Amino acid sequence: MNQTNNRINYSRSNESMPQAFIHSCLGKLLMLAGILVVLLIVAYFTAPNEKEMRDEINDDIMQCLEMNDSIRGDQIDDFVHNLGFIFTTADSTKVGEEWREAFDKYNHVEIYRHTFFTTAYVYNNVLTEGSRVGIGAFGIVIPTMNFNDFLLRVGPMHKGYDQKLIRTGVIPDTDLGTNPNIQEYHYRRNPDD
Repeated sequence: MNQTNNRINYSRSNESMPQAFIHSCLGKLLMLAGILVVLLIVAYFTAPNEKEMRDEINDDIMQCLEMNDSIRGDQIDDFVHNLGFIFTTADSTKVGEEWREAFDKYNHVEIYRHTFFTTAYVYNNVLTEGSRVGIGAFGIVIPTMNFNDFLLRVGPMHKGYDQKLIRTGVIPDTDLGTNPNIQEYHYRRNPDD
């Protein structure tokens, strides 16, 4: 009578101790944690400082103002433009001096340094809580701005509370011709047909 042993032998394996540790769940978790720690250390030392962030964000803002001379697109167009802003610089001759002065007059850029990254916010009278216009990490500044984040002109929303919203104007009395002869059979079929 041959009996087969269905028990698994846990005591011996062909792997060495380091190989067994690497293939275990704890070993994989510790390796993942080690990789994350190395990435966080690299992120801590490569996050842009305030001067680098401010220079890049000002350049990206000028590029955003420069690109706005054409028809405004949707958010996908803004994403593509922002992606291109990472690798390019603004042409300072295309942005008018009045736009730069208006931006500096009505908007304020704040840079916040976090532990592993840096963020930039623009504040104005419309966006009092601010709007994030850039994130810096691993030595790269990624713009997230939209032209609608900026306040470039200030004026009254309406002329006064006593202003009529609908103006009643006089319709000019011009001769528009004669009315066509519309009879009942025009809508229903002609009985003579």
